Amino acid sequence: MGEFKATNFKAYSRLQAKLTEDVLYWKRLGVPVIFKEFGGIDYIDFSPVEPYCFAVTCSVRVQLFNPVLKQATRNFSRFGKAAHGATFRSDGHLLVVGDDDCNVKLFDVNTKSLLRVFKGHTGAVHRNFFTADKIHIASFADDKSVMVWDIPSEKPVQTYNEHTDYVRAGATSPISSDLVLSGSYDQSVKLYDSRTGKAAMSVDHGAPVESVLFLPTGGIFVSAGGTQVKVWDALAGGRLLAKLSQHHKTVTCLRLASGGKRLMSGSLDRHVKIYDVSNYLVVHSLDYPSSVLSLGVSENDLTVAVGFTDGLISMARRETEARPNKLERKKVHFRYIPEDFRPTAVDIFMAEETGKIMNKHDKLLKKFEYSKVLDCAMVRYVVNKKPSVAVGILQELIRRKGLQGALAGRDSKFLMRFVKFIVKNVGDYRFARVLMDTSNILLDVYGDSVNQSPEITLSLRKLRDCLREEEELTCRMLGLQGAIEMFMAGVSSGGSMNSSQNPRGVDLVNSLQENSELMDTSTNHGDSPSQRARPLVAS
Repeated sequence: MGEFKATNFKAYSRLQAKLTEDVLYWKRLGVPVIFKEFGGIDYIDFSPVEPYCFAVTCSVRVQLFNPVLKQATRNFSRFGKAAHGATFRSDGHLLVVGDDDCNVKLFDVNTKSLLRVFKGHTGAVHRNFFTADKIHIASFADDKSVMVWDIPSEKPVQTYNEHTDYVRAGATSPISSDLVLSGSYDQSVKLYDSRTGKAAMSVDHGAPVESVLFLPTGGIFVSAGGTQVKVWDALAGGRLLAKLSQHHKTVTCLRLASGGKRLMSGSLDRHVKIYDVSNYLVVHSLDYPSSVLSLGVSENDLTVAVGFTDGLISMARRETEARPNKLERKKVHFRYIPEDFRPTAVDIFMAEETGKIMNKHDKLLKKFEYSKVLDCAMVRYVVNKKPSVAVGILQELIRRKGLQGALAGRDSKFLMRFVKFIVKNVGDYRFARVLMDTSNILLDVYGDSVNQSPEITLSLRKLRDCLREEEELTCRMLGLQGAIEMFMAGVSSGGSMNSSQNPRGVDLVNSLQENSELMDTSTNHGDSPSQRARPLVAS
């Protein structure tokens, strides 16, 4: 008698991420430590010197956290209104902070003394950075201006008023003290040169700009806004090098990691994407429980700190002890051989049989108790955490022609839970075929008694509407597929898509645009720029 074949639900499992060196590298970050602040975390910046403390700007204060001690060590609170963008100088001795009082303040990190107050802006100052020569500060404000200050004299040496909306993003060149980069809610990114006193370059990002930065070479800069991250070549006059569309909500922050070899982007979609700067491909993704508003990475990627819109800070520190990764581990098998053992050519070694533990639903299937099998499939844990197991059981019941009997005689509470499971998962391409067959069987069993319970009637109406939406979406996607195939066939045959010569090309492009809008409305849940313009509101 053959062994009982277990229910097959592994075919429904999602594809697992490949174990690359980047995945193993970032997975070495330890269990995160959570700190609680009041209000959204505006900005996080790490000190460039040991022990690599990081400054957290939130509400009306700036706190310095020690990642080794895992606690706050200093507090800068000399602000009348909200503080913004606390940033360290490259030597770690000074800290510059903007605020809603239109001031830029300079602090001594060790003594917490207020050294300078730069007054001149007429709007809230959101970002401040030291220039490469360490004696100037560039500030970016809501009065649509960018100002460069001289630290010893507290006087502005340059003022740029070329934006038409709030300037909430900025950066200074790592190789030249004359170059300053600004990003504005007018959707433009401008590169200023103090030697000419005006913008040397301007590019259109296409959405309100939330963050900008230079790559270490200084010839390439990156802008983030909307759901996209764009890479520009400054030496080629602002030529677009890459467009990264990995997020589906507003990208709020950018950071460099691994000595400038990796680019990190945080978004309101609760993800932090890590890109390889050499090809701009995603090498890893960090997931968080809340919308990401700010991000910081210490030297050598020892610590990663992430600030959220709900006031929480997640700090994860890398495990420093040397451990062989999964790619380096090798299986070692040991066996005991007696000293007097002499193997011969006729020796046959039989593998020891070990008993397999059978799942509960497989035991019930073996006994043909289909009603109890369906009960196992509809357990809350299985339905919520392992829907592939539930769908695998339903497929097996359909194959055995036992689902009709298992559904018969059910109360309204079970049927409502059953229909809710179908509605929730029928849109998943892995489960759609099985759940549609299940829906047909459900209607065959309870089609004549639908009106006896208003709750079941309401649930079946939801199922009907859901199936109609899926059918309509499928038809539209098939139309889009056909349009793309026609388009590609026309291009490959050398046909012109000029509207004056090929009127069908206009209809084809219009069809593509119409269907792309449908895909955007069904998949893109990103925040509009106005939702963060004045002021930022978490999705």
